[in-house]
Amino acid sequence: MHTDRATRLQPVHLNEADDGALAREARSDPQAFTQLYGLYLDRVYRFILLRTGNVDDAQDLTSQTFLAALESVQKYDGRGSFGGWLFGIARHKIADHYRRRRPDVPLEQAESLHHPDPDPEEVADAHLQLARVAQALQSLDAQQAEAVALRIFGELDAGEVGQVMGKSEGAAKMLVHRGLNKLRTRFSLEVSR
Repeated sequence: MHTDRATRLQPVHLNEADDGALAREARSDPQAFTQLYGLYLDRVYRFILLRTGNVDDAQDLTSQTFLAALESVQKYDGRGSFGGWLFGIARHKIADHYRRRRPDVPLEQAESLHHPDPDPEEVADAHLQLARVAQALQSLDAQQAEAVALRIFGELDAGEVGQVMGKSEGAAKMLVHRGLNKLRTRFSLEVSR
């Protein structure tokens, strides 16, 4: 059966057990890793973009994340979700990035997500919304901002957020809850002005 490259790279929607099984299969079959790449690429990129505020850095770190995952997929033991494991790698790549250099680029300059045929109005609107969210996230403490970014932009559940951050599921839920409440308060104050 012939499949072209574009078809193989389409995101596959799997549950946690499926992506864990696919990760174990990827140890010996690169095609299985390609499916995981398609499933997680946008989520990892959005998370990294939100944390770095720079499209070039986000692209580089996303590539580094997937390369590191491919090189160490043998070490994935299946004890947590593959998504949590992958976002843990992304989190470490971001930390390494900030250790190497302290960027002075304001988050307001973060560009919209990559899209092959973006509508200019949608790009401008997404640009403004991302800048607004990124600025609001700066008002949170670092752990709340990371937990909210993992939950909302990384689309991880509370258990996976806890796994990535080295916290219990309950602690992760609390960080997300408090962070979202602070953001709601901030946005409601902006609207009422």
